[in-house]
Amino acid sequence: MEMQLSDRLNRLAPSATLAMSQRSSELKAQGVDVINMSVGEPDFNTPDHIKQAAIRAVEENYSRYSPVPGYPELRKAIVEKLQRENGLTYAPSQILCSNGAKQSVCNTLMALVNAGDEVIIPAPYWVSYPQMVLLAEGTPVFVEATIEQDFKITPQQLEAAITPRTRALILCSPSNPTGSVYSRAELEALKDVLLRHERVMIVADEIYEHINYVGEHASMAQFPEIKDRVVLINGVSKAYAMTGWRIGFIAAPEWVVKGCNKLQGQYTSGPCSVSQKAAEAAFAGPQECVEEMRQAFERRKNLIVRLAREIPGLEVNDPQGAFYLFPKCSSFFGKRDGDRLIQNSTDLAMYLLEVGHVATVGGDAFGSPECFRMSYATSDENIVEAMRRIKETLARLK
Repeated sequence: MEMQLSDRLNRLAPSATLAMSQRSSELKAQGVDVINMSVGEPDFNTPDHIKQAAIRAVEENYSRYSPVPGYPELRKAIVEKLQRENGLTYAPSQILCSNGAKQSVCNTLMALVNAGDEVIIPAPYWVSYPQMVLLAEGTPVFVEATIEQDFKITPQQLEAAITPRTRALILCSPSNPTGSVYSRAELEALKDVLLRHERVMIVADEIYEHINYVGEHASMAQFPEIKDRVVLINGVSKAYAMTGWRIGFIAAPEWVVKGCNKLQGQYTSGPCSVSQKAAEAAFAGPQECVEEMRQAFERRKNLIVRLAREIPGLEVNDPQGAFYLFPKCSSFFGKRDGDRLIQNSTDLAMYLLEVGHVATVGGDAFGSPECFRMSYATSDENIVEAMRRIKETLARLK
């Protein structure tokens, strides 16, 4: 038997965030006190009213296959959320629910991208975007946005990156890994570029919509002249502390939804029935819990930014959303601690884990090798202790 995986799979890289989390867990199992800042997961519990909805769903025997795009009641709740919170009008037939926003992104790319099509991905980017494009046999085209421009691409950069082969732009705001948020004016300037290129679709990943420190969320779908080219992606994982429930959705032109429905029907069918009823309660129920968590994240953001700016050698911006800090750390490259040489941000992240016992993720995996990512979705006490350890550990590099 030939023990060989497919070329399709061999083109993919493993998830760096999950790999670092696994290494962190291994050290913890050995008795090492590790503070894990590598995974983007709220440390809050799912709100009680959402859990109660799931319990009722079990008791009411929601245990059978759902329609592939999700229960009508959930899609209706999403339509009402989009109208109420975003001023966007969709029909239930323009909504498809999946096993997390991650599957929603992958569905969309698999439905839109042909072999050789180009997909523009601003860097820094979420680690899975380029891998998903490769899975769809497309070509990732990276546009670098530096810390000096607050990790956001300009209209001029976007225009320069578009070619006749460009099929889509992936835009994540608020951003993982940087926490940057595009304002309405910034999105409008990008929209004006995209209007000149009718073949280009916009994949708008808005999973961090509610973890926003600048007020009103802006979406590319809010511009009527381009809405029919936008695939809006969102879900319950971040805003409602429901990462394990695995419910995401797309809101899109009906032809895109039909394509994703056809694809999803062949490899997962509808998402978990009980999770869908919980998600329905999340969207339709009281929203005070969302604001309480947002306020906690903002407090933590202010804390970690202040402490990071006290560490010599780190360059730190002020994120406007999500729960990540993405400091520039290239001043440490070429430095040593004994025989240990720091050559890049992956080396630095492993050094911080094994010597400082703080798990972070090197920026190489996010397309920005001069930075590294820290998640502050953890307690204030953990943030203070983690930053103390990082400061002391980095001071050892000469």
